[in-house]
Amino acid sequence: MIHVTVWFIVLLISTFLFRKASGSLSILQPNMISIAYYYSFLISSFIGPLLIVLEIDQYYMINKLTQEEYRWIGFYTIIGVMLFFPMILVMVSKLFGFDAINEYPRYLKKEISPIFKNSEEFFLFFLGLSIVSILAILYTILNSPLIPIFEIMVGNSDLSPGQMRIEAARNFQGNYLIRNIFGIALTPLLSLIAYCYSIYSKDLKWKSLFWILFVGSIFINVYDLAKSPIFFYLIMFFLLRIYVGKMTLNVKKVLLLGSVGAGVLVSMYIVIQGVSDVSSFLSFNSGPVGRLIFAQISPTFLHFQVFGELQPFLHGKSLPGSLINLFDIDQIRSARLVMTEIFPEKVENGTAGVLNTLYVGEAYANFGYIGILVGTIYIAILTQTLYIIFIRLPKDPVVISLFVYFTINIPRTIVGGFTDFLFNPIWVFLVVLFGGFLFLFRVKNDVIALLSNRKQSIR
Repeated sequence: MIHVTVWFIVLLISTFLFRKASGSLSILQPNMISIAYYYSFLISSFIGPLLIVLEIDQYYMINKLTQEEYRWIGFYTIIGVMLFFPMILVMVSKLFGFDAINEYPRYLKKEISPIFKNSEEFFLFFLGLSIVSILAILYTILNSPLIPIFEIMVGNSDLSPGQMRIEAARNFQGNYLIRNIFGIALTPLLSLIAYCYSIYSKDLKWKSLFWILFVGSIFINVYDLAKSPIFFYLIMFFLLRIYVGKMTLNVKKVLLLGSVGAGVLVSMYIVIQGVSDVSSFLSFNSGPVGRLIFAQISPTFLHFQVFGELQPFLHGKSLPGSLINLFDIDQIRSARLVMTEIFPEKVENGTAGVLNTLYVGEAYANFGYIGILVGTIYIAILTQTLYIIFIRLPKDPVVISLFVYFTINIPRTIVGGFTDFLFNPIWVFLVVLFGGFLFLFRVKNDVIALLSNRKQSIR
């Protein structure tokens, strides 16, 4: 009973703090912090631990715990994170003088104000990027041993959908940076920017470019049979429409979109996973429901068991490869090591990849409990700072699209690992690429205006 009482008290306090930091937890006005609250914490990381500590989860991953003490260790660690994380968000808001409850609604009412407007120069730059992204998709197709979505359609492969996914990921013959940055990351972002310009300018060239990029984005998000990327991309698209004033949510729309999404998800489980047992969809510890409340958080409990007990702490070995390779250290991702330790048979037969989980798992694997504490402070500061910056920036299509991109990808990364927050080459590339172009364009315009004023003054 004490666990349930603590859980409910923390839920109330945490919800209050998240609302204060975000400005709104209404599902009709989604934002970066509210999505992190609902998806990364409440659903993916907070419901499951209560069932786990009460020993009523009956979940296959948790059954791998050899000592029951890890149930309450994991539970109370996550309880602490649920309190401490939003506290840091609120403190950052106070530091910046940010009043989310007033500033967020004002942001939604702002009009689009493109920096480039009808700039032919920017369109050519954007067209060049679009060509690069489409070529990256073709490059991905040509260098993949198989395209799982095509194999499912024609039914020629003897491999299971899970094996096809791993085959496509592990045996990719091309450059991963080209695929991941220019294909998987850049194409969806470009489609969002093109959409903004198409509704602002109503120009056929922007509309045509948007539809090409939209189709490319759909393909690159489903080609490997991953279920979540396509949902996150569509959520980004709907969120963008809300931010530019082309869509408002109400209860009916939310129920309709939720029903359609659930139907598509069930269909994907049937087609891709081969699940035909109706009871598995209704059970709380299997199918889509089990994946939501257990699959993302259970590996955190396994991290506590593996590191310090079965494996030594990594002491930074799972930091980004581009950093530790400078010191001649091979990268070891904790999610892969836990999978190898807990499910060696699945790794051996090629049906398992990694056990990604809430960032506290990887933080603990590297630096123990101090890693969880420092990691929570760092990620919370980064998240709230980005939220404040984007809300206070002008509503330029590039800026709005980057805002939407981070609004979805930060919550996803919170339940994907810790070290991606320290150095994420994709995030750095996108910010430098578009931020640099915006800066150079403004400098160029300022120089031209200065020279023009000098000419006029001479005359």
